[in-house]
Amino acid sequence: MNAIVDGLAPLLDLTTILCLVVGLVVGTLVGAFPGITGSMAVALAAGFTLTLEPAQGLAVLLTIYVGANYGDRIPSILVNTPGTPAAIATTLDGYPLAKQGKAGLALVVSSIGTTGGILLSMILFIAVARPVAQLALNFGPAEMFSLVVFGLTIMISISSKSLLKGVIAGVVGLTIAIVGRDPITGDGRFVFGVNDLNSGLPFIAVIIGVFGIAEVFDQILTHRASAVRPISSMGRKWPTRAEYREMGKPFGIGSVVGLIVGVVPAAGGDIAGIVGWDRAKRASKRPGRFGKGSLEGLTAADTASSATLGGSLTTTMALGIPGDAVMAVMIGSMIIWGLQPGPSMFANNPDLVVTMAAIMIIATIASFGISLLRMGAMVKLLDLPVHYLWSGILIFCIIGTYTTTNSIYTVWVMLCAGVVGLLMKRTGFPPGPVVLGLLLGPLAESNLRRALIIDGPSIFVTQPISLALLLLAALSVAAPLIGRARAARRARRAVSS
Repeated sequence: MNAIVDGLAPLLDLTTILCLVVGLVVGTLVGAFPGITGSMAVALAAGFTLTLEPAQGLAVLLTIYVGANYGDRIPSILVNTPGTPAAIATTLDGYPLAKQGKAGLALVVSSIGTTGGILLSMILFIAVARPVAQLALNFGPAEMFSLVVFGLTIMISISSKSLLKGVIAGVVGLTIAIVGRDPITGDGRFVFGVNDLNSGLPFIAVIIGVFGIAEVFDQILTHRASAVRPISSMGRKWPTRAEYREMGKPFGIGSVVGLIVGVVPAAGGDIAGIVGWDRAKRASKRPGRFGKGSLEGLTAADTASSATLGGSLTTTMALGIPGDAVMAVMIGSMIIWGLQPGPSMFANNPDLVVTMAAIMIIATIASFGISLLRMGAMVKLLDLPVHYLWSGILIFCIIGTYTTTNSIYTVWVMLCAGVVGLLMKRTGFPPGPVVLGLLLGPLAESNLRRALIIDGPSIFVTQPISLALLLLAALSVAAPLIGRARAARRARRAVSS
């Protein structure tokens, strides 16, 4: 009970309330601009929140996370362009509905599905996170190392079409994590006489560069003026009773899919949205309407993609493994605040866990209200020239990065990371495994070495939990290869027949 009271107390502070408002506005605006992802916005904001109290900083970052899940539906429905990857499935039925003169209805249905999905996922977080964390408290060095390996292999296997490129990206992340002081002996490694490297590469600068600068550079180089104009005719907004009943079944399907996908490390809303849409189509009595303006398809897609938020938070807070790219950025910020997400969080900072859950719920309800009240005004944002947006993001990236250390060295690291991120984007290498390797590399190395010193290499296969996690890691790598081999075999059969 004390943890609940202590966790809710910061939300009564005026500074925290202001942080909530700022996060909601930024998150909604970020989602409304195609190509500006939630992970990019959270990475950028992280640089400005490091001087705040943890509750205040989390109020900004978490509300951006939630707000982006509402704002990204607007361009998906009105311009057929996803605001963030999580809204990819929204375009399948959202834009066809808008072309039928039902843009207002599509936006409201999307908001209802998003709100329901997030709130259900928060129930999952409240119910499951603490028991999972208590179980994980029994993990020794071998189990923690195996858990990190499992998280890395999951992200590697789903973040790129090429498994080899995903593996290379993960290895790069683990390699740059070695730079700095040895966690056991304290000796310098790969510092080359540069004092700034003794503490390792500044991961906030790397994250901002890879997710923020790289994205802006890529948009500048590839931008083409779009001939598609946003649909401004809203039509009616609220569903009829018959339409509410029609939304019930896909809402349930999307919720289940989102909750399951959300707890899988590194699996995000983009995957859940597509899977939820597909499952709802298979279960529908009118599958032919899917992709042509189906309220069932829109409901399932947006509920599934949004229901991943609580699961992602559960994985991050209970196990210390980022649930998605946004949570990877969140872990970086929390480490700088002196907090280590994982099993010990519930024992050492239970009030902060309560604060995070409350922020997510408040942000969801507030975002739902904003999405309904300011629907028409948000449409006008899509006409804003993108070069203004690019300039603003670059300026904020530089300022935000500099404030983390008050050193120009950090800015150079960010710019170099941005160039590397651009090259990776152009060559098909996913940034997620690099960031995850950088963040979790020290944790993996220290636990690996402790396990080897204390028990020897056999401990990884003699401990049941460690063995199970390593088998799951192997399966996560093998599954895509098996799936592609089966697809290729079916394709050959189809050609031969």
